[in-house]
Amino acid sequence: MSGTFELRGKRVFVAGHRGMVGSAVVRRLASEDCEVLTAGRDELDLLDQQGVRRWMADRRPDAVVMAAAKVGGILANDTYPVDFLQDNLVMQTNVVDSAFRNDVGKLLFLGSSCIYPKLAPQPIPEDALLTGPLEPTNEWYAIAKIAGLKLCQAYRRQHGVDYISAMPTNLYGPGDNFDLTSSHVVPALMRKAHQLKLQGGKALSVWGSGKPMREFLHVDDAADAMVWLLKNYSGDSHVNVGSGEDITIADLARTIVSVVGAEATITFDATKPDGTPRKLMDVSRLFATGWRPRYGLSDGLEQTYGWFLRHIDKGDIRLGAA
Repeated sequence: MSGTFELRGKRVFVAGHRGMVGSAVVRRLASEDCEVLTAGRDELDLLDQQGVRRWMADRRPDAVVMAAAKVGGILANDTYPVDFLQDNLVMQTNVVDSAFRNDVGKLLFLGSSCIYPKLAPQPIPEDALLTGPLEPTNEWYAIAKIAGLKLCQAYRRQHGVDYISAMPTNLYGPGDNFDLTSSHVVPALMRKAHQLKLQGGKALSVWGSGKPMREFLHVDDAADAMVWLLKNYSGDSHVNVGSGEDITIADLARTIVSVVGAEATITFDATKPDGTPRKLMDVSRLFATGWRPRYGLSDGLEQTYGWFLRHIDKGDIRLGAA
């Protein structure tokens, strides 16, 4: 299956449009001369099979981006394994099934880099999938995502439809979660640095040694890659979406302190775990299609901090407890 998928004049349903990734996809689609379809939870419950089928039959989208998911950190995954496995299985199955029943021409399913084995080779190629045990702390979510991409492959093979999957790396940017009890490393460090700047603090504490290396991609770059794949990719395999570059957590913290303008030194809390020494996606398959990210890490962090400053006074950023 090859060729391009033209978005002009099409109706594109973005499931999960209020999340960080979904909202970025909606922003990106604004320049594609297509009609973007969205539905809030009050209008459409993705756990309701009949409701999803009715909504899809009524709206008749030409393309679907499945960006909706139940997500959470280590504690939530460990506490509610049924919710993370079952809710994600049900939501994605309902959307893919309804897309097929209503002759949707193209579907993009979004996964997560956590689908790969805990001890995957670095950088992680797409064919590392199912070659070893998962990271135990989020295996419920990972198994649901693996099932989703395999479901898309199954529909391709049995029915010849153009359903594809993309696996994004660690994302950051507008719409991120800045609640320190549940946020990921970029928004957590950015908020801590911002607080130090306001309070005149001199030390930013970083978990662990600061030596682990991680890859980061601005969410608007991720959305651009997803729209690019929607238009230009029709392969059977899922595609890694990342920057192709990684950075130590220590250097990440120094960059964020510089971007925020906090006069603080970096300290390391050795009582906290480091996690995997390195986690980098092999993005050669994506780059071979001609796509490249627009944001370098420093520029992306500056843009994100600008967004943070504009929105913090409006009360529409998830901050939680300090």
